[in-house]
Amino acid sequence: MAAYEILIADDHPLFRSALQQALTLGLGPDVRLVEAASIGELQACLEGSDAWDLVLLDLNMPGAHGFSGLVSLRGQYPHLPVMMISAQEEAAVVARAREFGASGFIPKSSSLETIQAAVRAVLDGDVWWPTSTDADAGLNDETKAVSAGLSSLTPQQFRVLTMVCDGLLNKQIAYELNVSEATVKAHVTAIFRKLGVRTRTQAALLLQQMEAIPGA
Repeated sequence: MAAYEILIADDHPLFRSALQQALTLGLGPDVRLVEAASIGELQACLEGSDAWDLVLLDLNMPGAHGFSGLVSLRGQYPHLPVMMISAQEEAAVVARAREFGASGFIPKSSSLETIQAAVRAVLDGDVWWPTSTDADAGLNDETKAVSAGLSSLTPQQFRVLTMVCDGLLNKQIAYELNVSEATVKAHVTAIFRKLGVRTRTQAALLLQQMEAIPGA
């Protein structure tokens, strides 16, 4: 059995390969690394096993809007550490990652040695943040409420929500998820109730609050 089991969730194959190299060198041959190129693939891996020790999550992933992927993971798997990875390295972005429950933040410009040290720290039960990250996330009450609502969604409800916000109709969502249209309608009703909205447009506007930097 591997000493560590880590999920690498990033939609860029070259960066996934770089992470594979860094972690294999830093953690030794015992580590088991599994790649996911979308939130859907990540959720499938998480649902298939409860042995994961860490998720490395790219900020901008297909199937999520900004920090919504992180918020969803923290709600569904509260004991599983999630480290954010991003080319967006502004202090405000790092601060929001911390506020939304990440265990650390790795800038994509980091050296292999920095990546190894960061991952090792979180695997040891600590947190890891870039130096000189003193910005306040400044989350208002409305954004915190949206975060709480998102974290209460099931993985399937989260998938439906992102499809709704991408403009798909119930019939299209049913086809993509291989479920009935009635099932999709039930999910949408539950999602709206949890988020406190009444329309698809309102849901989309709420999800936009999970973007890295509002208005950027």
